[in-house]
Amino acid sequence: MAAGADTGFSTRQVHAGSATAQASPRATPIYLTAGFTFSDLDESAAHFGEGTGFGYSRTGNPTVHAVEERLASLEGGDQAVLVSSGQAAVTVALLALAGAGDHVVVSEHIYEGTRGLLLDNLARLGVETTFVDTDDLDAWRAAITPRTRALFAETLSNARNDVLDVAAVAAIGAEHGIPLVVDSTFTTPYLLRPIEHGAAVVVHSASKFLAGQGAVLGGVIVDDGRFDAAASGHRFPHLVQTDRLGGASYAEKHGARARGQYIRESVAPRFGPSPSPLNAFLIGQGIETLSLRVERQSQNALAVARWLEQRPEVERVDYIGLDSHPHHDLGERYLTRGFGSVFTVTLRGGLEAARHVVQSVEVITHMTHLGDVRSLVLHPQSTSHAARTVAERERAGVFPGTIRLSIGIEDIDDLLADLDQALVGVPVLERETVVL
Repeated sequence: MAAGADTGFSTRQVHAGSATAQASPRATPIYLTAGFTFSDLDESAAHFGEGTGFGYSRTGNPTVHAVEERLASLEGGDQAVLVSSGQAAVTVALLALAGAGDHVVVSEHIYEGTRGLLLDNLARLGVETTFVDTDDLDAWRAAITPRTRALFAETLSNARNDVLDVAAVAAIGAEHGIPLVVDSTFTTPYLLRPIEHGAAVVVHSASKFLAGQGAVLGGVIVDDGRFDAAASGHRFPHLVQTDRLGGASYAEKHGARARGQYIRESVAPRFGPSPSPLNAFLIGQGIETLSLRVERQSQNALAVARWLEQRPEVERVDYIGLDSHPHHDLGERYLTRGFGSVFTVTLRGGLEAARHVVQSVEVITHMTHLGDVRSLVLHPQSTSHAARTVAERERAGVFPGTIRLSIGIEDIDDLLADLDQALVGVPVLERETVVL
């Protein structure tokens, strides 16, 4: 609308200047708007009928879409859907596959928020979960039932750093037409792309390594675009049956892209975990330096892990990059560019030793987060794994003296010096009972 001098003050304060000059910025523009204008009625009808263009930021936004395109490319997937947090990504991915009366098989070594989602929230919706040991392939196979709709695991377990054999677990699912959903937050697409090894869906907490700066929240779901209606349709009737108005099914409309389109068109916008375009922009900016940061973080982490493994105060270091880790060979097969930067250290002095280190570090920050450019430390027993029993914590590699490190991009000498001074005065007691 032209808001000229002949219009009123209130009209001009809303409309004046809205017809800006066309420009071609190099950086992704931030479309910080709730909705988008239509040129005519036909354009709005096409948007709602065919999904073309943009109408409302909950269902699509140019800034968000640009980041989705980049993430789909980096993961080697067909399409990506950006959402408001990593937890939202897991929730949307699972709700796109499972409903009341259905069943999922899940690695027991997963993030506590996801575990709570399965045991408390999805259970109330009628979705049953069976937990299995990550590396027990027979257990994965035995847990599958006619009602199973998804297998779910993380690339690297929290906290023991166990490696998921993506290809093997994905193959078990494929035998039954069941997709493997992988949380690849710890490894990022720079270190590991699960879709290349048979995974169907990959999720990330984009708040972590993808953004990198610890300033924003976000999550992403990447679908492989390989949905096979003939092999899997009987498990996913919502993808192969006509819609409630008698229209064509998702499989008829989108073929192998049906699952991804269902996530984009039905689950994500209706449950509503929409990302802010500003957050999307900052995640996109972070992705531009992802390889540089993850490479440096992995190098730093390996150096820190090797240094800690030699310290008398340390009982064990659970880092996949060390020869001492039971999954090291598997890690070398999957993680050819580096072993990541998140791992745990168990101190011989137990809880008091952990308390001393956490409260004595100066360069390393004590906070709940990971994948930051800054190095971080947390005590899992009293925080992330507090809701688990002692036996469950020990199976996950969490003991009173265990601390979790997320190594950043600082100079390695400064990190080692900080840990060295933090270990001064740490009691060296009898070894804890550690069960691998």
